[in-house]
Amino acid sequence: MALKQEEGQALARGGDVYDALLQDYEPGSTGAEIAALFDGLRPRLVALRERILGSEVTPPRLSGEFAEAAQLALSETLAVTFGYDLTRGRIDKAVHPFSSGSGTDVRITTRTDPADPFNCFYSTIHEVGHATYEQKVDPAYLLTPLGSGASMGVHESQSRIYENQLGRSQAFTSWLFHRMQESFGDLRVGGPEDFHAAVNRVHSGYIRTEADEVHYNLHVMLRFDLERALIEGELAVDDLPGAWNERFARDFGVAVDRASNGVLQDVHWPVGLFGYFPTYALGNVYAGCLHKALRAAVPDLDAQMAEGDLSAALGWLAENLQQHGSRYLPRETIARACGFEPDAGPLLDYLEGKFGAIYAL
Repeated sequence: MALKQEEGQALARGGDVYDALLQDYEPGSTGAEIAALFDGLRPRLVALRERILGSEVTPPRLSGEFAEAAQLALSETLAVTFGYDLTRGRIDKAVHPFSSGSGTDVRITTRTDPADPFNCFYSTIHEVGHATYEQKVDPAYLLTPLGSGASMGVHESQSRIYENQLGRSQAFTSWLFHRMQESFGDLRVGGPEDFHAAVNRVHSGYIRTEADEVHYNLHVMLRFDLERALIEGELAVDDLPGAWNERFARDFGVAVDRASNGVLQDVHWPVGLFGYFPTYALGNVYAGCLHKALRAAVPDLDAQMAEGDLSAALGWLAENLQQHGSRYLPRETIARACGFEPDAGPLLDYLEGKFGAIYAL
């Protein structure tokens, strides 16, 4: 921690230390701007969560065992459906899914759980969002400073819009429902509508990477506030576990039972990646904006996705965002693609509309 503070001070040259570290992940952004964005995001998210948890609607869960070979086969189908070029990449298993590489060699990993095939499928779709961004950068930019994604936040916008706004939509899950029946037989969750609710089930939990769309940004905001305090010297490392547990209990209403479910669950701080966490929530905000613009540009999107056809959506993202690589700063990348400056409104409207329908709010 002391070394990261020293590094930040050297980079800041008398300016804000956290802002200096943030530039590695989201060039042009400041901690104050992100804090203001999160302050606007939090009240509606918390209110939505409370309404959902108070609803009498209980979405079904998948039950049973789902063979690994069948999961991986359908996972590859999903990767290709979402535009992943396997002639320039591959899919392997790992404990934690990730994407790496650029240009002509972009590889991803996924994971399997015999009781939870959604873990495999949506990990794959998420990483394909990252991978296809890299694969779709204009070849003229390859091996130059422009030849990769604009920022971690813009990168995350691609993985999140693939995974959530597209992959968890009612239209696409109706297609996925039938593919899963072909692979696994009777899913015992009713029809496509119940299946869509099962895919989007809201539940409070400890682990950020397993959080639903409603809770996810609350996990990120907690980490953002704590790491800013660490960098600024307002919070000591020895006091971090207690500060985490107190904040988690306040935000999620659950007491942390052990450090692996709390402050030690992510690798970012031990590795020294300070300034990385807020880009996850920025990616969700950017994805909300892109989804709004995409819907306006492709009015029959749902009809296409219900047939498993994502070509129009993927083509729009490639043309308006992915091909440009790092040509523009992050906010300009999103503004050029959407036709308006990014803000949290479209994401919140999307979440309230989607989960309001599922939970009859």
